[in-house]
Amino acid sequence: MTAMIAFVPAAVLFVFLCLSVREDRRRFRNAVLLGLTFISLALGLLSRISQLPPALAAPLVLAVLLLPALGVVALACFLIANGVTMVRKEGRSLGNLLSLLAGLAIFGVLALALVTVLSGSGKLAGMTAMVVMIAAYVSFLFLCFLAYAYLYGRLKVRGDVDYVVMLGSGLVCGDRVPPLLASRLRKGKQIYEAQRARGGRTPVLLPSGGKGSDEKVAEARAMADWLIAEGVPEEHIRLEDRSRTTEENLSLSAAIMAEGTPGYRCVVVTNNFHAFRAAMMARKAGVDGQVLGAPTAAYFWPSATIREFAAVFMEHKGVNLAVCGSLFALGVVLTLVVH
Repeated sequence: MTAMIAFVPAAVLFVFLCLSVREDRRRFRNAVLLGLTFISLALGLLSRISQLPPALAAPLVLAVLLLPALGVVALACFLIANGVTMVRKEGRSLGNLLSLLAGLAIFGVLALALVTVLSGSGKLAGMTAMVVMIAAYVSFLFLCFLAYAYLYGRLKVRGDVDYVVMLGSGLVCGDRVPPLLASRLRKGKQIYEAQRARGGRTPVLLPSGGKGSDEKVAEARAMADWLIAEGVPEEHIRLEDRSRTTEENLSLSAAIMAEGTPGYRCVVVTNNFHAFRAAMMARKAGVDGQVLGAPTAAYFWPSATIREFAAVFMEHKGVNLAVCGSLFALGVVLTLVVH
C-alpha cells in the first residue's frame, strides 16, 4: 500500500483529466492536465527506482532521463532541417522561419548551459538558470499542446451531423482553391458522403470565408464551386461569405446553423495543425460540434504547429507572462545571491 502512495498524484491528475475531457474536449487545460499526469507518473516511477530489479531500473532511468535529453538534440536538428526546407519551398517569411528559429534557440540554450558549466561563473549560473527555467516552462506547454492536439485529432465523428463547416484559408490568384484549402474541402466531402452512405440524413456543407482585399470572389464562393465541380449538389451547400478571421468563420457559421436548424450538431473541418486551436475557438463561439483536421504536407506541419502554439500561448498571455515574469525575477534573485 505504501508503495502506491507515490502514484497517487498521477492518479488524481488523471481523474481530473478524464472529468475535464468529459465536460468539454476543447479546453487547453486538458492538455496541461495530460502533461502533469505524465510528469507525476514519471516522478512516481523514479521514486520507486531503488526497489526495482537492476534489469528494470537501468532501462527506466534511461527512458526517463537520457532519452528526453537526446530527444532535445534530435528535435533541434529536425527543426533546423525543416526550417531550411520551408524557406526553400515557401519562401522567406517569419512564419516560414519559425521551425528554424526554434531549432537554433534550443541549441542556444544548450550552448549557454555548457559555457556556464565550463566557466564556473556564479553570475552566469544565475542567468542560465533563469533562461533554462523559462525555456522548460514554454517547452512543457508546447509538448502538452502537441500531445493533446494529436489525441484530439484522432477523434471520429459520432452519429449524424446537420452541418459540415469548412473554414477558408485564402485563394490562389484571387479565385482558385489552393491545395491546403482543397484538403479541407476533400475532408468535408468525405464526411458528407460517409453520412449519406450509411443512411443518415444529408448534412449541409457550409464553406466559410469572406472576400479578401486581394481576392476576386469570396472564399466561400470558390469553395462551393470546387465542391459542385466534385459532384456535390448545389442545394446541399450553403455559404457563409462575410467572415475575415477564424473567429468570424465560427461565430457567423454558428448563427447560420442556429437559424436554420435549432439544436443543430456539426463538424468543423480545418487542417490538422489548426484543429485543436480551432476547437478552442469554436467552444468560445458557442459552436456545438467537434473540429476535425485534414492532412497537411509533412514539411509544412512543424512551422504551422509552432505558429498555432504561439497563438494559444498569447491567448493565455496573462497567466503565461506572469509565470515567465516570476521565473525571470527568480533568476535575477539567484544571480544576485550567487554573485
